[in-house]
Parts: sequence; structure tokens; C-alpha cells
Amino acid sequence: MAARTRRPDRRQEPLTRERIVDAAVELLDTVGEDGLTFRALAERLATGPGAIYWHVAGKSELLSAATEAVVTAAVADEPTEPTGPATSPRDGIRAVALGLFGATERHPWLAPQLAAQLSRSPWGAVAPRIFESIGRQVQALGVPRDSWFTASSALMHYILGAAGQNAANTTSADTFGPGVDRARFLDEVSTAWESLDPDEYPFTRAAAGQLRGHDDREQFLAGIDLVLAGISALHPPAS
Repeated sequence: MAARTRRPDRRQEPLTRERIVDAAVELLDTVGEDGLTFRALAERLATGPGAIYWHVAGKSELLSAATEAVVTAAVADEPTEPTGPATSPRDGIRAVALGLFGATERHPWLAPQLAAQLSRSPWGAVAPRIFESIGRQVQALGVPRDSWFTASSALMHYILGAAGQNAANTTSADTFGPGVDRARFLDEVSTAWESLDPDEYPFTRAAAGQLRGHDDREQFLAGIDLVLAGISALHPPAS
């Protein structure tokens, strides 16, 4: 009887919750929330849906885990300056803000998920992680303890609101087709504002030109500076 030749074992990367979440983020980025199904995820991971359910109970838990993973990465970066690591709490706040701003740009599904999770389950992992990242820097600014919550909440609301609106604007601009770039889109909006009734919208008409060619990121950071200036004026460091 001829001896059987033993085939070498095929070594596959073990299925873990982390791999599942990473694959879910990739699917969300490419096909959106509607395309995130356990069947599609199983195909991407070359496994069966049952194996995924062993690690994740359902789609709601999967969306929460994907949101947490992206937010964790976004707020993890240390603030830096051209000459090296930044030490200013203001730089720390700007770094957290830019991390979240960039994450909502790269992941179109993130902003609505953040809004949903912060309203439905503020006790979950996402809200405390963002609040902690901002709050530590607010504390380092010397804001009095009894003003920590108000100051940190104002920053958090501005960051998430402005970043989410920017992501929504980007998505809306994309729906006009590849032939309409951002500059043309802004020019059309500015022109529409300039055509408004001068008696009913005098301010909007006067500011319309500033909309053309503005840099979203610079405008976002300018808003951060305005909020920080207000916090410093209203809540000076305790003696």
C-alpha cells in the first residue's frame, strides 16, 4: 500500500473580533451601512456567518464596534509641531479636533453613526472616549473644575457638529457627479447667495464672497480658536 503524501497544513490567520471590525470598517467605507451584511463580511473574511456571530452578536454591535475603532484611532495621535511634539493644551485640543475631522472625511458613514450613538447610548464607549480626550486638555488649560463639563461639552459639540457638517457637504457635492468639483460647487452657492433679496438677506449677500475658495480645515480650526478664546475669557485659570 502506497504511503499517502501528507499535504502541508494551510495556516490561516485566526478569526478575531479585531479582524472582523477592521473588515467591517472596510465594507462601510466602500458600500456603506446598507452594504454591511454578515454575508458580505463572511465573504471578505473567507469564513462563515456563524463564525462571525461567535464574536459579534449582530449588526448594531458591529456598527458600534466599528465606530469605536475609528474614533479610538482618530484621537490617539499625539499633537505635533514642525519642531517636534507639542506641549500646549491648545495644540492637544486641535490635534483631537483634526483627528476627528479627518476621520469623518475618510469614513462617510462615521458622522451619522456618531450622532446616533451619542444620542441613543451616551454611556457607551464612544462618547466618554471623545470627552476624555478633550477634557484632559481643558483641565490642562487651567479651567476651573466647576467649568470642566461646560467647556469640554462646548468643544465636543462644535467639533462633532462642524466635522459632521463638512462630511455631509462633501457627500452632497459628490452627488453632483465627477464633472462638478468643489470650487465650482462653492462658486454656485456663493452666486446663489449673492442673488438673494438685498432687503431680507443683507448680511448673507455681503458674506457670500468669503464662501468662495475657503479652506474647510482652516475654517474648522478657526472655529476651535474662537471657542478656546471664549473659554479662556469666561473661565480664566483658577488661582
